[in-house]
Amino acid sequence: MQTWEYKTIKTSFTKGWGSPQLEPLEYDRLLNQLGAQGWELVSIFTTNQENGRSGEALAVFKRLRKP
Repeated sequence: MQTWEYKTIKTSFTKGWGSPQLEPLEYDRLLNQLGAQGWELVSIFTTNQENGRSGEALAVFKRLRKP
């Protein structure tokens, strides 16, 4: 039976209205690094703050657990 392990990366929106803390190229480097380690991106979702603003983004990854 296959078993999975999971990893969650949190990115806060702290530079102002809707501006992520990480720049897209930095995020690409992080995603590629995790992919090279066998992690597969499963989902990205945001949490809400007041007035519909996004508070942070959560990226969820999975990979097969090694026996």
